[in-house]
Amino acid sequence: MLRAQGVSDTGRVRSHNEDCFAVREDLGLCVVADGMGGHNAGEVASRLAVDTIVFCCDATLSGGAVAAQRPALPKPAADDEPQTGDHRWPFGYDPAFSEAGNLLRTAIHLANLHILETASTDEGFSGMGTTVVAICVVDGRLSVAHVGDSRLYLFANGTLRQMTRDDSWVASMLALDPSADPALLQNHPMRSALTNVVGDRGLTEIHVFEQPLAGGELMLLTTDGVHGIVDDKAIQTFMSSGDDLEEIAKKLVTAALDGGSRDNCTAIVARYEA
Repeated sequence: MLRAQGVSDTGRVRSHNEDCFAVREDLGLCVVADGMGGHNAGEVASRLAVDTIVFCCDATLSGGAVAAQRPALPKPAADDEPQTGDHRWPFGYDPAFSEAGNLLRTAIHLANLHILETASTDEGFSGMGTTVVAICVVDGRLSVAHVGDSRLYLFANGTLRQMTRDDSWVASMLALDPSADPALLQNHPMRSALTNVVGDRGLTEIHVFEQPLAGGELMLLTTDGVHGIVDDKAIQTFMSSGDDLEEIAKKLVTAALDGGSRDNCTAIVARYEA
C-alpha cells in the first residue's frame, strides 16, 4: 500500500501556479509536473500531463485499455518509435520493465502528444511544455518515469538518495566532467536550461527504471522550486523527522519559500507499507 500527501504553493513571486500534482493511493500512483511556456501555458501543459497520466493509469489498472478509451491522437511519425500490434501499447512494450513501468512510459508519451496537439490549436500555447516525474508501486515494485528536472528522492535505512538525474544543462556538464565545480555551473547563464521536456517534440525521451521495495521507504517527488533551494542534507532531516506525510511536505515547501525560492513549490511525500 502506498500512502502519500502532496502540497503545492504558488510562491511569493509568481502570479499563478504552473506546477501540478496528483496522488492516487488506490493506484499506487503519484505524479508531479512543472509547466513552462507563455501566459498561463505552463499551467495548461502541466495539467494536461498530469490528467493524461492519471487517466491512462486508472483506465489500464482498472482493466481497460489506454488507446481504446482515449480520444483520437496524432500518430507518431513513420521514423519514430514503431508501434506494436497490441492496442494497449501504442508506443511499444519494453520487456525490461514491468507492466506498470511500461504504463507510465506510455502515459507520458500520450501526454506529450496531447500537449503538442493542444499547442497547435492556440497561438498562446505555442512552445509550452512540462517536466514530469511519476511513480507507480505495484506488488512491492517501484516503477519510475521522468522527463526534465522534477525529481524523485528515496529515503530508506536512514539514507537519502536522489533517484532521478535532471535533464538539464548543468547535469549534462557534470556527466561530461564529474570534476567540474557545481557551484560555478550554478552561476552560468545556461544553468536553468532544460535539455528534455514533455511537449517539446514528437517523441520525447522518457527515463524509466524500477526497483523492489521492502516496506517503510519514504519517497519525495518535487519540482525545482523546492529542491533548487532545499539541499540534500535538509531534505534528509525533514524526511527522517518522523512527522506525518503531509507535515513533511508542508515543511519542505515552507523551507523552500523561506530560503528565497522565486518559483512555484511542490512536494509529494509517499510511504510504501508492505
